[in-house]
Amino acid sequence: METLQKIAVPLAAIAAFLAVWELIVWANGWPNYVMASPTDLPAAYVRFWELFLVMGWQTLWRTVLGLGLAVIFGTLLGMVMGFSRLAREALYPLLVGFNAVPKATLVPVLALLFIGQHDFNTVLMAFLISFFPIAVSVGIGLSTLEPEYRDILRALGASRFTIFRKIALPKTLPEFFGALKVSVTLAFIGTNLVEIVSPHGRGLGALFKSGETNGDYPLMFAVLIALAFLGIVLYYAVVLLERIFAGWAERPQG
Repeated sequence: METLQKIAVPLAAIAAFLAVWELIVWANGWPNYVMASPTDLPAAYVRFWELFLVMGWQTLWRTVLGLGLAVIFGTLLGMVMGFSRLAREALYPLLVGFNAVPKATLVPVLALLFIGQHDFNTVLMAFLISFFPIAVSVGIGLSTLEPEYRDILRALGASRFTIFRKIALPKTLPEFFGALKVSVTLAFIGTNLVEIVSPHGRGLGALFKSGETNGDYPLMFAVLIALAFLGIVLYYAVVLLERIFAGWAERPQG
């Protein structure tokens, strides 16, 4: 029953969203060259299904690769900040300042620095925009580790690595997966920023740009829904990993 509810409730919410969207378009009498409705989208998917498959895959693998690099770098950086107060005080202002810079302004910079390296630029932007939440969550999780645990384990002869593996890492997992859920959506934003702002004919962002150029609004909205679908799939992949590795932290529903 609980599993059915977890499937049925999100699907019902999506159906309600699409129904409200359709109702708003119908009530305002908007033609599809002003605002596409959900019933306009199936025709776009049928017409451009091959492009959606090819470019959707291009967007997905670049996003996943950038997110994977963000997980590795963010975790290592968070460990440094979590275990060293000096590093934490030195790096936090830099990280906050970097994260405050609009990432759209970095796309032309990357395009000039790495001319023609479209895949590299896209993966790099997905990485740059998504590592910050991971680094911060891991750093906070480790810095708030109770000192009594460390003192007891050190008195018993445990090494720093053992303390990290047995105490610090499990304690940080809930915060880590919470940040990873945020980073998933940020990584898609980074990927599409490059595909749209610095077009190179690849990815769903390029397909969106093509729809915009040709005034094909159903195609544009179809791309947006496809991006949302990929984001949801990747989000639930993270949820599945969280259930496997940090399911113990989930509170039972009363």
